[in-house]
Parts: sequence; structure tokens; C-alpha cells
Amino acid sequence: MTDSTTRSPSSTERVSLETLEGEPHARVFEGEPKTVRLTLAEGQQVPAHAHPGRQVVFHVLEGRMTVTVGEDRHELRAGELLRFDGEREVSPKALERSVAIVVLAQNATE
Repeated sequence: MTDSTTRSPSSTERVSLETLEGEPHARVFEGEPKTVRLTLAEGQQVPAHAHPGRQVVFHVLEGRMTVTVGEDRHELRAGELLRFDGEREVSPKALERSVAIVVLAQNATE
């Protein structure tokens, strides 16, 4: 495999999550779709917020979290994913030390 540092749409980028800087959020790739590594200590919570104009995929890689989307609360374990409309407020909370990848894709224009 070859690492690429170019940003053209046809390029391939490779990243190691362990080398990313920034807690709790670290940008994985530049450009779209916006991709973020979220690392939370046990009991740490991100305040409720929305991502207007985006679809969100939330993938827990390590640990266990509750992810409140609007009025719905979901408990996710490592390996589980959640997809939702970014217009809804979201607030993840770590039940134990947790790492997640969050992909925020722009809604397609019709």
C-alpha cells in the first residue's frame, strides 16, 4: 500500500488513528465527507448539538457509549454503528473510555 498526501478526488489517503492529534475531536481527513475521531474518557459527554445539512454515521470502535439523538437514546458498543439526520441534536456520552469515528456527509442536493 502507498500513502498519499495529495487531496485530489481520485487519490487514496491512509491515516493511523493513533497518530491523530486533538482531544476529544481529531480531524481524520481534510475535505468531504468530514470525518472525525472522537475520544472520550469514562463519563465525558459532548453537549447536545446539530450538524445541519448533513447525514451522520457514528461508529464506536472501542468502549461503550450512549448516543442521544433528539429524544432517542441509544447504547452502542464497539463495532456498532448509528446513522441519523444531522438536523437532529446529538449528544454522545462515554460509559467507559471510548473511541468513535464520526462521518458527516453533506446531504445530496436535488
